[in-house]
Amino acid sequence: MTGLGPDAATRVLVATRPVDFRKGMDGLAALVTAQLGGDPFSGVVYVFRAKKADRVKLVWWDGTGLCLMAKKLEAGAFSWPSVHDGVMRLTAAQLGALLEGLDWRRVHQARRTKVPQIAG
Repeated sequence: MTGLGPDAATRVLVATRPVDFRKGMDGLAALVTAQLGGDPFSGVVYVFRAKKADRVKLVWWDGTGLCLMAKKLEAGAFSWPSVHDGVMRLTAAQLGALLEGLDWRRVHQARRTKVPQIAG
């Protein structure tokens, strides 16, 4: 993740079970290690939800320090996956849609195609 948004190559993992939103970046980093089996210093963006569906926190390592982003929607709720143990992966585009309060499930990656050949 660079600047204020992820680039297309950024890995994004969503913890599907709600977490205690009193936790800060160190507490969430500890959850990444203990409950998700991940490495909070790997550059992966970890996304956490609160019990209330209108709140989200992200934690990631940007190469110089641990970063925390929090957002609360003033109206409506985030579109969350069903609650179960574990994590699910999103694309950077899906994360952008989630953070805008849109339904991230409607964002799909473009299909890879062959490079066109020069007609000759």
